[in-house]
Amino acid sequence: MDELSKNEALGDLYAMYSALLTQGQQDYFEDYYYNDLSLGEIADNRHVSRQAVYDNLRRSAKSLEKYEDKLRLLASYGQLEEGISQALASLAAGDPETAKLQLEDLLQIIRGE
Repeated sequence: MDELSKNEALGDLYAMYSALLTQGQQDYFEDYYYNDLSLGEIADNRHVSRQAVYDNLRRSAKSLEKYEDKLRLLASYGQLEEGISQALASLAAGDPETAKLQLEDLLQIIRGE
């Protein structure tokens, strides 16, 4: 996975799980990934070492990945979004029976069946 894809994936994880990080982790993450500050700039602003910033960002990323591994909310969200799009397309094509089946499949995903 290239750096851009990795950053995009981390952004998606952050959007889903940011509330599970501490406020400090959120601040570091947002400064680095959203405000485009360098490790040195963040370190200067927070009066810590660049290594401390790097370690914090690495721990935050690992935490976000761990949350997704355990909770699978992002993966489920993607499945639901795709299923809803397919059901809407079926309705637009005048096929309510297929849309109904697609929505029933989505309901099973939500219920964990």
